[in-house]
Amino acid sequence: MTVSSLLASAFFAWTASSLVLAQTPVQVTLGETEVTGMSLNFGGLGVDFFGGLPFALPPLGELRFAPPVAVGVIDSPTFDATGFGPACAQMNVSPSSEDCLTLNVFRPAGFDASAALPVMVWIYGGGFAEGQTSIYNATEIIVQSVIRGTPVVYVSINYRVGPFGFPQGEEAARRGALNLGLKDQLAGLKWVQNNVRTFGGDPTKVTIFGQSAGAISIADLFLHSHLEKFVRGAIFESGSQGTLPFFNATQRQPAWDALTALLPTCAGFAQNDKFACAREASTDALLTAWTQSAAELPAVFLWAPVIDGPDGLIPDLPSRLLAAGKFSKIPFIAGTNLDDGTDFTPHTLNSTTDLEEFLFVANLPFTTTPPETFEADVAELLVLYPDNPALGSPFGSGNNTFGAGLEYKRGAALLGDVAFQEPRRTWIQTASGFGVPTFGYLFTDQNAALANPSLGVAHATEITYVYGEEKLVNQNLNVRLLSSAMLDYWLSFVTSLTPNDGKGTPRTTWPQYKLSAQDIVQFDTTAFGNLSFANFAVVPDTYRAEQISFIRSVAGDLSQ
Repeated sequence: MTVSSLLASAFFAWTASSLVLAQTPVQVTLGETEVTGMSLNFGGLGVDFFGGLPFALPPLGELRFAPPVAVGVIDSPTFDATGFGPACAQMNVSPSSEDCLTLNVFRPAGFDASAALPVMVWIYGGGFAEGQTSIYNATEIIVQSVIRGTPVVYVSINYRVGPFGFPQGEEAARRGALNLGLKDQLAGLKWVQNNVRTFGGDPTKVTIFGQSAGAISIADLFLHSHLEKFVRGAIFESGSQGTLPFFNATQRQPAWDALTALLPTCAGFAQNDKFACAREASTDALLTAWTQSAAELPAVFLWAPVIDGPDGLIPDLPSRLLAAGKFSKIPFIAGTNLDDGTDFTPHTLNSTTDLEEFLFVANLPFTTTPPETFEADVAELLVLYPDNPALGSPFGSGNNTFGAGLEYKRGAALLGDVAFQEPRRTWIQTASGFGVPTFGYLFTDQNAALANPSLGVAHATEITYVYGEEKLVNQNLNVRLLSSAMLDYWLSFVTSLTPNDGKGTPRTTWPQYKLSAQDIVQFDTTAFGNLSFANFAVVPDTYRAEQISFIRSVAGDLSQ
């Protein structure tokens, strides 16, 4: 089951269990269009919802594989916004559609265009291959924001994924069709700037937050998109610029070639002239070709952001740009989960050779022979991450191998540090060194590992805490307190650019990350003495210091 399907199941269970006392229509006027959403009453607290609002033209026909074209107005006197728009076209999600460039707004009821509330904008994850806004219920975010006296507006943005959002190859580069999904996100942020006042939001007080590919996207937009024009703060959950390896567009040329070779409309077309025939293919044909080609190709991430040149969004390897200070100086929170690597590590790894081959394919896809420098790096990594399951991930699980291959836990520890822990540490240290206010965390709540101990405190397990689901439905009162406190930290940062506004759940003061005091908050329940105060350990950001320092020293070899 995918992360998205797990979250979708949680969303529907949570929605069904929520105490919705009334549901009534609510209208706003957007330009010359009367937009009708719905207002939900939760025990006296109202939440307004407006869904499926278009921010760009449908990327169909000649606009398929093209940058988004912004929508200035809705070309209709009325618009039904009582439901989410469809997910962008993707595998394993039905229904989905290419006509998907829409966003959604949750806001407290009773606020009008003069309210000027802070805004938080969500970018979903899914490995740039899946994801949808409809599985994220922001109701409790809005309710808690009102209860604590800092009401906010919430926006979630759909963006294209897979080959629809991230075409690869020489032709995509030549036609200016790279990183389209990131450009969708920017188009959504521009819509927020132009229209969020209508919903009571303040366009000068926007914080963007996301998880996994969502967090990676935001980090990428820090590099060369002038993100400071659109947001004043950011929150990264398990994703940084170096989480996925970066290449120019031609590195994953085989992915585009394999996809288009399976399209009947492209039969007989020249190798590097297939955009026209791919645009003629039906959505179903593209999805089928995507599914079949993905099963045949060795790389895990076939469709992802790429280096797109001096005038692009990502002009160089992130490690080089960060070292040179070439990034937006926007305050942020950045954190990771204890066992972020387990979700992406095959349980079948059973030998050192298996692990070496896995790392080669993960970091240098479609490369026939690894460079000598890469082989030397891997050899050193295997020394730094010894063949001892007690040191592997899930961390703290002793010699238990969970029935997986003998190298699974070793590989999960190594990959987790390469893809998540080192990029997060490098990102926050670099930004702090340039004077950017930053705050770091490590999510370690073992209650999140109970569902699947073989994955530990895995990737994405913090999301239901941040969205307040655990606060509402978890039977463990300590988990409820942890969820409430995390949500309060997030809301505090959104409204004041510090997690420490003193409102809401009584909780530990979260220290700013500084080069002179590199401390992070550890999010778990182990230090809770009672249910009146959320007490968290503040720990030095030094875990696995030798290993992570080495990874940082060879970031370029790892395409970070």
